[in-house]
Amino acid sequence: MARKKQDNTSTLTKAEEQVMQAVWQLGEGFAGEIAEAVAEPKPAYRTVLTEIRILEQKGFVGHRSMGGNNQYYPLVSKADYSGRMLGSLMDSYFGGSYRQLVSFFMEDKGIGCDDLDALAHIIEEKRKEVQS
Repeated sequence: MARKKQDNTSTLTKAEEQVMQAVWQLGEGFAGEIAEAVAEPKPAYRTVLTEIRILEQKGFVGHRSMGGNNQYYPLVSKADYSGRMLGSLMDSYFGGSYRQLVSFFMEDKGIGCDDLDALAHIIEEKRKEVQS
């Protein structure tokens, strides 16, 4: 039975995300190029083809036919997907609170002083943008 086409608010399985990372990296590519770009451990070529078809059905990847082959390209940007996943993570685990998220990384994951300084710099730059 064929899968229904879903809107691109779906989440990706680990296997789908592995292939999608390769598509984002390439920008566009044929199945063989995508299979080559997939990170280790590389799945079998036919598995990559299956994942590409699923990604198309989910609305993450589109294709254009070129001489009997399909060239695939992302329909959802990595930034958009990352933002949705981070938002979902924040809502599910941190009650939608940036403070709780940052606190978790500071206390449980031991963010170092260099990272904290870099975050403080980013915050200060954003503050300047908002005030101007």
